[in-house]
Amino acid sequence: MSDAPAPDLAARGLDAHAVQASLRRMARADEAPWLHREVARRMAERLAIIKLQPALLIDWWSWLGAGSEALAQAYPDAQRVLVEPTPALKQRSEAALARPWWSPKRWRSNAPRVRLDGEPLPQGAQLLWANMMLHAVADPPALFERWQQALAVDGFVMFSCLGPGTLRELRDLYARLGWGEATPNFVDMHDLGDMLVHAGFADPVMDQEVLTLQWRDADALLAELRSLGGNAAPHRFAGCRTPRWREDLRRALDGLASDQGRISLSFEVAYGHALRAAPRAAVAAETRVPISDMRALIRSRNAKPVR
Repeated sequence: MSDAPAPDLAARGLDAHAVQASLRRMARADEAPWLHREVARRMAERLAIIKLQPALLIDWWSWLGAGSEALAQAYPDAQRVLVEPTPALKQRSEAALARPWWSPKRWRSNAPRVRLDGEPLPQGAQLLWANMMLHAVADPPALFERWQQALAVDGFVMFSCLGPGTLRELRDLYARLGWGEATPNFVDMHDLGDMLVHAGFADPVMDQEVLTLQWRDADALLAELRSLGGNAAPHRFAGCRTPRWREDLRRALDGLASDQGRISLSFEVAYGHALRAAPRAAVAAETRVPISDMRALIRSRNAKPVR
């Protein structure tokens, strides 16, 4: 582990119960959110620059991350382990992998396995992939430590998540109208890099891009936001919203429309990549030096240089 102080999570701002409720609802969707699928595609393009061919890889929150097909194409011979956060999502992954009994892929020795988050992880993976899920985790440093323990030395982690610039237009709207918090706090990519180092990773590389999505009207916008999860801010409005408030929200969102009648919202996507560093040798609390060595060191320092 790094000697750096542990990151401060006091401002993380995430309601774990609300996250679980969102995961249960998202597990009933027909497919993973469009934004997750698009970011998975962009992440997969980055695999081309990595020479390491993993024999074992872990796909974290696989079904919602929507990267399973891309990973299978990039590493057809790798053993894949899919980790899911809830039993319902585990069932979705298992159903997606199900094949007829006569299919040759069903009996391959490297057929993917699905595990529930919390079950023992395989050790010695060369790649841990986690697409668009870290922003839903209350304690990223603890998760980074788990990932570090599951990876082999020189194995690497690749992940993406939402950053602080996400939905800034919606957050400004809520603040202006006194509607409470519209989103939880998203962790800055530089802080994520520090957390990686503290967890024992080396050479973290972080970057980000801002995607601007547009909708034809407020109803289409709200439907897509719901497919991405929900407002897990702990200080969001505590009660049930009324139909009247929802109409106010629609009008306020329509007020954000451009001259072309499209409503735009920003999504900051942070990407991270880091290697599991080799463990460092422990430094002894006390070092003993023979007195003869100390005398020789003193004589060498006092000796006059030969001209």
